[in-house]
Amino acid sequence: MKSGWNDRAAEAMVAEGAKSGIDSDLALRVYTTRLLGRDPKLVLHGGGNTSVKGRVRDLLGEEVDVLRVKSSGSDMARIAPDGFSAVRLAPMRSLRKLDRIGDEELVGIERANLIDPAAANPSVEMMLHAFLPQKFIDHTHATAVLSVIDQPDGEKKCDEVFGKRLAFVPYVMPGFGLAKKAIEIFERAKPGDGLILSKHGIVTFGDSAREAYERMIEMVSLAEAHIARNRKSVTAAAPRADASVAQIAPLVRGACSEKDGKIEGAWRRLVLEFRGGDAVLNFLDAKDLDRLSQAGVATPDHTIRTKNWPLVLPAPGAGKLDEFAHAARDGAAKFAARYRSYFLQHDKRAGGVKHELDPLPRVVLVRGLGLFGLGRSKRDAMIAADIAEAWIEGVSDAEAIGCFESISEADMFDCEYWPLEQAKLGARQELEKQLPLAGQIAAVTGAGGAIGAATARAFAAAGADVALLDVNLAATTEQAKAIGADALPVQCDVTDAASVGAAFDTIAAVFGGVDIAISNAGAAWQGRIGEVDEEILRKSFELNFYGHQRVAQAAVKIMLAQGTGGCLLFNVSKQAVNPGPNFGPYGIPKAAALALMRQYALDYGADGIRANAVNADRIRSGLLTPAMIASRSKARGLSEKDYMSGNLLAREVTADDVAQAFLHQALALKTTADVTTVDGGNIAAAMR
Repeated sequence: MKSGWNDRAAEAMVAEGAKSGIDSDLALRVYTTRLLGRDPKLVLHGGGNTSVKGRVRDLLGEEVDVLRVKSSGSDMARIAPDGFSAVRLAPMRSLRKLDRIGDEELVGIERANLIDPAAANPSVEMMLHAFLPQKFIDHTHATAVLSVIDQPDGEKKCDEVFGKRLAFVPYVMPGFGLAKKAIEIFERAKPGDGLILSKHGIVTFGDSAREAYERMIEMVSLAEAHIARNRKSVTAAAPRADASVAQIAPLVRGACSEKDGKIEGAWRRLVLEFRGGDAVLNFLDAKDLDRLSQAGVATPDHTIRTKNWPLVLPAPGAGKLDEFAHAARDGAAKFAARYRSYFLQHDKRAGGVKHELDPLPRVVLVRGLGLFGLGRSKRDAMIAADIAEAWIEGVSDAEAIGCFESISEADMFDCEYWPLEQAKLGARQELEKQLPLAGQIAAVTGAGGAIGAATARAFAAAGADVALLDVNLAATTEQAKAIGADALPVQCDVTDAASVGAAFDTIAAVFGGVDIAISNAGAAWQGRIGEVDEEILRKSFELNFYGHQRVAQAAVKIMLAQGTGGCLLFNVSKQAVNPGPNFGPYGIPKAAALALMRQYALDYGADGIRANAVNADRIRSGLLTPAMIASRSKARGLSEKDYMSGNLLAREVTADDVAQAFLHQALALKTTADVTTVDGGNIAAAMR
């Protein structure tokens, strides 16, 4: 491992900080924290913590000694100066005289001593930083270090690798107790460079940010070199399964879903993230995978993201997807039963005061294929997958030099249900509870246009992960960027069955499946029906009818594989029920699409798949262009404003209004075969 320190970059950070009144110590603390956070072999997703001690003025203008420590859950890779909470140091150090202190009481004392009362809670490891005397302190969960110390003889291996430069602290649950134990051992052993926290990581310190950081890099490098020298064998390339990720992901996703006991027809679903590199496949090919996979986490910090063990599934056999689906559902059911038993056993030990988390897996290993991270959003699934990959590397390297050993199941429970750890996820969990489509995946066709883009935005705002499909990849990519990094742009020509199939395979491979398909793509051909060229009519049917059929067919195939129901939504337009003169080439296939929607509602209602449609009119879009609006308005002797608001409510209807109608239908769990009219009021187009 190489140091990322750069004198010029460090000086620039100090100069930039000075413009905002940030002192050089904090500026360099931010700089080296980012260096640590950007290396996934050191920390992942909110893990790790750093600090610096110094003097600042409080709100009364008095200078006080403070500890500025990374706030709980902050991402070290992108941390800013305000990501460090400043706490009065003397009161924190005075707590050492206590034998123990409750978590809530400790948090209360910490908050009472914040220099800025509005600052975020300090790291759960704050007391460790407070008790140690050094000015700069770094703590990471370096993968190589965990491989060395997650062993039955971890202390011995620590001595072999680091000598007396690092003192070994036996496992104690993170928090106040660990801080007390660590300072006792530090004062007794007097290590020059830092501490090893058994099953938990490494601490280095120094008089400067650079010294603490480069000691971390040096110690991790020693661990990496030890593993390389002592590795027992090199694993041959593992065999790969015949099935594709797109085929397997919906089966895994469906198996790892559960019905919502409070709302009939609702499911608790998770989004997937796949990883299938050689290191993962080699791990899955291990003869003792059953032992290794259930051995526990590499560090307790990971339990809130991955749970304590993964679900392991057999390799999918060629042409035997039904067998795999059965094995997946059986395995997921056993996983959930085991988790509930684990909770009940240890909650009883804890006094029966804990609230059980959902029992669904967060990591699924599929032999011969790879691993899936699972989460209530794509971001959470990626975090779980990142940690699972690091866990595989850590366990594999530990086995290469010895025998991997995790903490006990009781310790795992105490960490997983530790309120201070759960608090890291608290804000996001509360947000998910308020988002009705959290955990769901929506695919929108015609997403490069006005209605499709508005619909994708509305579904993303409601918590869904969205795939935006359009024949114009540049347009849909632009719309996806406006939604966020997890929105998926996909090129898709709905007039081409192969293109539709490939698009939905991509969605299944990226997100794990699909729950809502909004078939919106369309175009308007005009002409008197008795005079229109047959080729024009065929083109319109290809897009405005068969396009809907291809999308619905591809979506239903995935929904049936998941076994958790779903929702098909069709844009049928006003022309389907209230045809206009010279619009037969457009309206006739749209009327057929309306019948198509009803047929899907009939044929798949028993599978929990709902089908609904929106009947919209006069929406500024690729169909109703500015030129067409001007022409229509002029022909009727109206202003453009009056033409666009020519309805019973005298209000112009927008793409966002259509999007909200689609969203309403997606949320109406007991509504199917419905047509919602969005036109401001047109009796001739009203459904009877």
